Amino acid sequence: MDPRQRPRLLEIIRNLRERITEARANGWLGEVEGLQVSFDAAMAKLNSLKRTSTDGRPQLVDLGMPLFTDTSQPKSSTSASQG
Repeated sequence: MDPRQRPRLLEIIRNLRERITEARANGWLGEVEGLQVSFDAAMAKLNSLKRTSTDGRPQLVDLGMPLFTDTSQPKSSTSASQG
């Protein structure tokens, strides 16, 4: 996400909070649930935006060490011929 869009995202989050409060006050439980999903997604975007660099360069991500498990190798032919 473009860091310049942060003010717009904060506006969306504020609006969602207000709408959740209104829906709770009116007893619109289904509406509260839907708005909460949108609010959680917006907060996740805001948190990911906080982790991005401000100079526009991509950040490195630690993917961990790969684990190789190769079970596709054929069995040894020496054990089959000794039987």
